[in-house]
Amino acid sequence: MKKNQKGFSLIELLIVVAIILIIAAIAIPNLLRSRMAANEASAVGSLRTINTACVTYSTNYPNVGYPATLVALGPVGGGGGAVSASADLIDSVLAGGTKSGYTFAFTAGTGTPSTGYSVAADPSSRGTSGQRGFFTDQSGVIRYDPTTTATSASSPLQ
Repeated sequence: MKKNQKGFSLIELLIVVAIILIIAAIAIPNLLRSRMAANEASAVGSLRTINTACVTYSTNYPNVGYPATLVALGPVGGGGGAVSASADLIDSVLAGGTKSGYTFAFTAGTGTPSTGYSVAADPSSRGTSGQRGFFTDQSGVIRYDPTTTATSASSPLQ
């Protein structure tokens, strides 16, 4: 009796599936780490953008000083020109306070004109969208904390 086999046996298919699962188990954690690193890099870039926008804002509106909110740095609504309430210095996504898995909390300084501000950027889901929290203020130094919300006492980013 001669057997004509056309196709794969069940054992061969199980071996191929097992190999694919092993490769996936190796690749998926690396993909997640890469995504968190990209989100963290985006958060740092966004903080740099906010710092630049705040300096530009205080130069353009010296009687106001630094802005009171992220929305004040955002795009102009209604087709008018830039004013201190909407200076058109950052995009609408960043002005909304959430971008690339990070939430940005803007705190205005005191006085008129305002002499300071601070911004904290925390992952929306720590361990999934990012690990480190970031902080910056009118000094322009970006600081980080690997486990919690960063503050002015946190280590500066190198």
